[in-house]
Amino acid sequence: MGAGREVQSSLDGLRDKNVMQLKKLNTALFPVRYNDKYYADALASGDFTKLAYFSDICVGAIACRLEKKENGAVRVYIMTLGVLAPYRGLGIGKKLLNHSLDLCAKQNISEIYLHVQTNNEDAINFYKKFGFEITETIQNYYTNITPPDCYVLTKTKGFWHFSKNEEKWWNFGKVDNLVK
Repeated sequence: MGAGREVQSSLDGLRDKNVMQLKKLNTALFPVRYNDKYYADALASGDFTKLAYFSDICVGAIACRLEKKENGAVRVYIMTLGVLAPYRGLGIGKKLLNHSLDLCAKQNISEIYLHVQTNNEDAINFYKKFGFEITETIQNYYTNITPPDCYVLTKTKGFWHFSKNEEKWWNFGKVDNLVK
């Protein structure tokens, strides 16, 4: 498969009858095992969790959880996003993430975030292309994998965000030096 090419792929919602495909993908993609709550949250997220198919083969997925903040607003947590190695670089991950970002816009959800292992440069760069920014570092977030630290990557819409770590104002991932 050619890197950088976008191919014909399709997305399908997660349902009880296909949740096993997500479990198999997660086993192949990630060094951790997910509990029943993960799959219940993925099912409860409705359209935010999708499976990606290439020639009728399930090759990727995005699994999200909807969270209510103290002020009543909803934010989206990306629990996992992954594409099997032979199908990377074909636009499938981009299609999955864009689907969730489009849903956020349509449902007026102003925050979407995730955790990424600090040494996962490919993932960090991927999310930065979509306007995500590192907003926090959490020491010893992971157990049984090295390094155990993670970054929190966040994309916000419609309001300013001040990053204490970087002492800069961010809006849609861009620095505005006029405001301090």
